[in-house]
Amino acid sequence: MRKNIFTVLIIMAMTVISSCTGNKVYDKYQHTPVSGWEKNDTLKFEVPKMNINGVFAANLGLRINSSYPFMGLTLIVDQTIYPSHITKSDTINCQLIDKNGNSKGLGISYYQYNFDIDKVSLNKGDSLVVSIRHNMKREILPGISDIGYSLSTH
Repeated sequence: MRKNIFTVLIIMAMTVISSCTGNKVYDKYQHTPVSGWEKNDTLKFEVPKMNINGVFAANLGLRINSSYPFMGLTLIVDQTIYPSHITKSDTINCQLIDKNGNSKGLGISYYQYNFDIDKVSLNKGDSLVVSIRHNMKREILPGISDIGYSLSTH
């Protein structure tokens, strides 16, 4: 009887753990320099060849700390599909602070934000290279610690 209960608990735990990752097929973050993210520092994410065809939801992740000086952030996201070399460019206007001065992100001293990017249609065997850079007037942005990119199925 104890063995059966233990087995059921293990199966339930595995189900909960697997549901937390959702349908993500790619999820990676990259650090930006502690001294500040320079305008010409482009972050690149290389998504390996896909095992399936489909339309994938692309998501941008952002982590900042209290030294970030602005209420928003504008990012340019270029997604290039290989081998077709088709590039789609999106401008993401990230609203970080509401009009009352409250963070729209989750956290206390570091804040996590997630922003949707347009969907990406990929065929089996396609790979994707994603380039992300900021498009702010200030050359060096302090307070941004990580930028992330993820793809998930519907």
